[in-house]
Amino acid sequence: TTMGRVVRGQRKGAGSVFRSHTHKRKGASKLRVLDHAERTGFLKGTVKEIIHDPGRGAPMAKIAFQHTYKYKTVKEIMVATEGLYTGQFVYFGKKASLTVGNVLPIGAMPEGTIICNLEARAGDRGKLARASGDYITVVSHNQDNGTSRVKLPSGMKKVVSSQCRAMVGVVAGGGRSD
Repeated sequence: TTMGRVVRGQRKGAGSVFRSHTHKRKGASKLRVLDHAERTGFLKGTVKEIIHDPGRGAPMAKIAFQHTYKYKTVKEIMVATEGLYTGQFVYFGKKASLTVGNVLPIGAMPEGTIICNLEARAGDRGKLARASGDYITVVSHNQDNGTSRVKLPSGMKKVVSSQCRAMVGVVAGGGRSD
């Protein structure tokens, strides 16, 4: 950006001509609601499609899960990680493996793992590092009080509960100029 030019996303908040067109948006980006299956084992979801969300730089993934006790599918929309593709199986839960696109509590990840869409508190369905190209690094774990230190995209270090879930990988859609 040149000198004195405000980023497009920031101009929209002020109103006037640069009003944000929110009508056609696809929905809020959220992880699954934390349930017993995710706390103890894991669930399998299928990436149904990867969609563009107007007004958001990062692409979204529509992920379908089997309902835990009814015969139906539940679709969730969340920020897509780099390398996610349609038809891919992703696994959510404490016992899920450490591969890109899976969601597991950060207590189950080794130090140095690159993650995104991290919860600030356990069960809030993902708050941190959701802009395109963003990621968080797991710095260390404190087993005694069940917390983990992470390094946020801004470079700031933060201590969160090891129960907080996050998606493995970097948010897709990085390298934008505006």
